Amino acid sequence: MSVDFPLILVTVVLGSGAIWLLDSLLLARGRADKRAELAAQFPGWEESNSSAAKAFADACHREASEPAVVEYARSFFPVLAFVLVLRSFLYEPFQIPSSSMVPTLEVGDYILVDKFSYGLRLPVTRTKIMDIGAPERGDVMVFFPPHQNDTYYIKRVIGIPGDKISYRNKKLMVNDQPVRQEWLAEIPSGRYTVKMGRELLPGSDGHLMQTDNRRGARNFSVVVKPGHYFMMGDNRDNSSDSRVWGQVPERDIVGKAVAIWMHWEEYLSVPSFDRAGAID
Repeated sequence: MSVDFPLILVTVVLGSGAIWLLDSLLLARGRADKRAELAAQFPGWEESNSSAAKAFADACHREASEPAVVEYARSFFPVLAFVLVLRSFLYEPFQIPSSSMVPTLEVGDYILVDKFSYGLRLPVTRTKIMDIGAPERGDVMVFFPPHQNDTYYIKRVIGIPGDKISYRNKKLMVNDQPVRQEWLAEIPSGRYTVKMGRELLPGSDGHLMQTDNRRGARNFSVVVKPGHYFMMGDNRDNSSDSRVWGQVPERDIVGKAVAIWMHWEEYLSVPSFDRAGAID
């Protein structure tokens, strides 16, 4: 079972905010009145290092101090609220756990996902509150797949609503037009090869992808439904994607992957920034 971090963050923010608000409305005034009463009992408490000042401070600590839970809530709420707004509506970091997007993204890449380009959504409920834009062919997108709707996936948008997507003998077609492929390398040479090339989807600037001739082609032809997107991994023969679990509805979009900011494959290894840069 995956940890629902957005739900935990929202719960903590609402809880700390509620504690701070209730204290401000119901209890803080009483503590202020009590401190005023104690001040009258210790004339000269304003003088630092005086016996009256010490006695006044001790009395306030015993009888009019702020509860620890309120102190923590007041301290953490602004920070947590900032993190919630940042992660929910601006940018959210993710780590790449699998090789399905090789060669574009490698295992251990840490990426930033733009949360506003496809519209602003409320955390947890995924309700869109502002329509800004829509995914385009070639975008690398984070989303919740239909078969594991509580798990983040990342793939490339191959088809948008209304597109006809066909795949025959490892050749992709969009709306009955072959997608241009420029092969760059074969690794390794010999009987079994991985071919790496550049694919130019209609309306996109192109992206890297690869095929593995040890695996047979998964041929198909499908029309993308309204409000849905067809997703495929760049590691074309080693990716569980829309060919397996179907199209992604618009409501399950998380955001657009825009940049790699660090590579850290193992916790005992040294982080690297050599791969930092925009995602094609």
